[in-house]
Amino acid sequence: MTVPTAALSIEIDRQTSLPIYLQICERFRTAIAAGHLRPGERVPALRSLATQLSTARGTVELAYTILVDEGYLQMRGAAGTFVSPSLPASVVRAARAQSVQVAGATPSATATGIPQTPGGSRPAPRQPAIAAAMSGEPRPLQPGLPALDAFPRKVWNRLVSHRARSGERAMLAYPDPTGYRPLREHIATYLGLSRGVTCLPEQVFVTGGYRATLELVLRSLARPNDRVWYEDPGYLLARGFLAETGVQLVPVPVDSDGIDVEHGTRLDAQARFALVTPSHQSPLGYTLSLARRMALLDWAEQASGWIVEDDYDSEFRYLGRPLPALKSLDRRDRVIYCGTFSKVMFPGLRLAYVVVPERAVERVGRVACSMNAGSPTLFQAAVADFIEQGHFARHLKRMRALYGERRMLIVHALKEVLGERLMVELPPGGIQFAARFAEGSDGPVDDVAFAARAHDAGLAALPLSIWYANSRTQRTPRGIVMGFANIFDAGEADRLARTLRACLDR
Repeated sequence: MTVPTAALSIEIDRQTSLPIYLQICERFRTAIAAGHLRPGERVPALRSLATQLSTARGTVELAYTILVDEGYLQMRGAAGTFVSPSLPASVVRAARAQSVQVAGATPSATATGIPQTPGGSRPAPRQPAIAAAMSGEPRPLQPGLPALDAFPRKVWNRLVSHRARSGERAMLAYPDPTGYRPLREHIATYLGLSRGVTCLPEQVFVTGGYRATLELVLRSLARPNDRVWYEDPGYLLARGFLAETGVQLVPVPVDSDGIDVEHGTRLDAQARFALVTPSHQSPLGYTLSLARRMALLDWAEQASGWIVEDDYDSEFRYLGRPLPALKSLDRRDRVIYCGTFSKVMFPGLRLAYVVVPERAVERVGRVACSMNAGSPTLFQAAVADFIEQGHFARHLKRMRALYGERRMLIVHALKEVLGERLMVELPPGGIQFAARFAEGSDGPVDDVAFAARAHDAGLAALPLSIWYANSRTQRTPRGIVMGFANIFDAGEADRLARTLRACLDR
């Protein structure tokens, strides 16, 4: 059967400074959003469109490559290029939706009546190595650290310099507490294409990192002494912050299917929040099963609770395509979706974002204005340019391939050097993993002491046990949590594995 090519009129402005390939990208995005190009329709061939526009075939090919990477188009070899049949409805409705203001979305300058979550709770215990291992000067095996050597710094420097030289007054003024509008728009489109998250730009709030995201959410929606389901084991730095905010933590066990919702219900069915990492559980790497996802959503509906989904590194998956977000299954508007640029770009950027349910937009907007903690507009604008010009999609594609190679380098080295003394369950995604020590003749390995020796040797691996609420019980698993994104070659992987073995032997 012959599939007709969609009629498409594209006009290029050769007087503007915007490159032609980016103009082509923008014309396609607009045509798809407006419904002029529908999912499954074939688009003009490279040569045909190049002739129509009187431009080089390579220019059109670059635009098509960007649109394919972003998920708008699919290339099917000799059959041609088509609008992706799996485009989320949010993208197709984008042109109409962007003109619809969310009721009450314009934040007020005041934030009266917003409940504040006071401190006063006993802070979570902190191990001395945690802060040093997860911040400051990068060190080998640091968890959560992307490949700093592979980030396109020249491109990034050019974008930042261009914005800094532009003379735009917005770059110098106080930033919008809700986020730079073009970046919010790009994030909404990206999430619709890559994560199945349907949202409007008004629902997206840009923050200064995951901790700032949690603070915004809790100040907006939490009450003093609210109870929060927390994965056990769970993300260390979030646990420490939550313990300082006045909420009460309810540790819920995690198994190979993710957080045990049934167990959580038995512990506290009326908790107000559940903080979860469904796509790549931190630190064990498990994926929340579909049955558990549906059970968690049912719990939130019945308890009128909120699910905070931390989707911190789901872009990097090495077996199959990235999984849809839990938020994509949310039909009851109970999931608060959190993402970050720390893992996909670099952590020094200090930019993250949160997608809040429509019913909470007004409240969160008021609190964001009262906090007046907007991130620098210069960097937000540069990130928006990074996404719009296709660099973001290309960078993610390169990093998936690179990380897939680097994780196997360290796994092979660990098996070769440590053998059965260290058990590695390699997760299907992420930029870090947990490995467990085999119990020796003298009992369980003291992974905290081991991590301290590794730290003294210049490494940043963390002990696994401290991720658990009861970290020092006899039954608590002992091991290490390590990142692999910055391992350059097999020789370095071997040196790191031998350093770990020396720390284990001491």
